[in-house]
Amino acid sequence: MQIHVVKSKIHRVKCTGADLNYIGSITIDQDLMDAANIIEGEKVQIVNNNNGERLETYAIPGPRNSGEITLNGAAARRVAKGDILILITYAIMELEEAKKFKPALVFPNEENNLLN
Repeated sequence: MQIHVVKSKIHRVKCTGADLNYIGSITIDQDLMDAANIIEGEKVQIVNNNNGERLETYAIPGPRNSGEITLNGAAARRVAKGDILILITYAIMELEEAKKFKPALVFPNEENNLLN
């Protein structure tokens, strides 16, 4: 049996932008992606603490040490600059592997989205 488990989470980051005219995705500071073990193109669930919205898109790297968290394309309509977001990725694995697996949990500075 295989199950879905949390692979990584970037907890409580501030949305820095919403670009409706971009193709799609979420731009995430590369330092945050590395810390959370998220790769370019990986599916990401976005939970918006301000309005309760949940959506899925894919990650693209933003400039390192920029704190950038920008929702692009249609997803830009589901957030506002300054909203507090939780970014989650999932993995599919065998039950026994999942019991031992430890997700990458990242808690950046909520004011500037940078790692402490």
